[in-house]
Amino acid sequence: MTRDLRILLASDGVTLGTWSQIAAPEMVDLIGLNGFGFTIIDCEHGVFGMETAENLARAADANDIACAVRVPRNDPVLIMKALDAGIRHVVVPNLSTGAEAAQAVAATRFGPHGLRGACPCCRSGGHFIRNWPDYVTEEEARVGIIGLVETAEGHRNIAEICATDGLRALMLGAFDLSVSMGLKGDWRHPQVQSALEDMVDCANAAGIPVMMPVFSPDPVECRALMAGWQAKGVRTFVIGSDKILIANAFSQWTNLIVTP
Repeated sequence: MTRDLRILLASDGVTLGTWSQIAAPEMVDLIGLNGFGFTIIDCEHGVFGMETAENLARAADANDIACAVRVPRNDPVLIMKALDAGIRHVVVPNLSTGAEAAQAVAATRFGPHGLRGACPCCRSGGHFIRNWPDYVTEEEARVGIIGLVETAEGHRNIAEICATDGLRALMLGAFDLSVSMGLKGDWRHPQVQSALEDMVDCANAAGIPVMMPVFSPDPVECRALMAGWQAKGVRTFVIGSDKILIANAFSQWTNLIVTP
């Protein structure tokens, strides 16, 4: 049975995942075969849409790894399409207020408590094969929003974001946060790291799991960064991306060239 991101997030152990920005099921095969627990299918920065994301999710299922999809923006239609495609968790970028977080969560819930349309003929409904009344209850329990906070405004409003009922997890975007703070992508800057620590503390206080991206291509630095965040209670890490990991692997071979 495919691993459930909801269960991984609640685990006391450390879980590693990555980003899928290459539109190839074979890449998801490699992610799963190499022992990652999950991947995040990136429809914001990956040059593909939900049709491709659905097939990448099938590859994740086949390799017994969990997956989520990052939609391009906080749009209920995009969130609902991802859920109908059978992808249980949706990463919503640029959440900056509690109201925005609540809007995203509402897209995961059926009426009368939410915005999601109910159609038993889609992949999430087993193409009309599942017991429909049970599906409604089960589906609302297993799907969730992962709020990606990556702006200075989001940092200022982190308490109200963390107070959003139904938010499954919080993800922190260090690179975009640094740009938003006028630091031009310097995610290592002390001000950025301090803001990240503030948000981790707030999430911990609210009992919300944190998913921390770690982009360094250097395994030694990556391990040190993870150890630091583990000491602050973070257990789930998104390592690099498929492009970063593949580029790093390629470089190991081109470095073999000997210059006379």
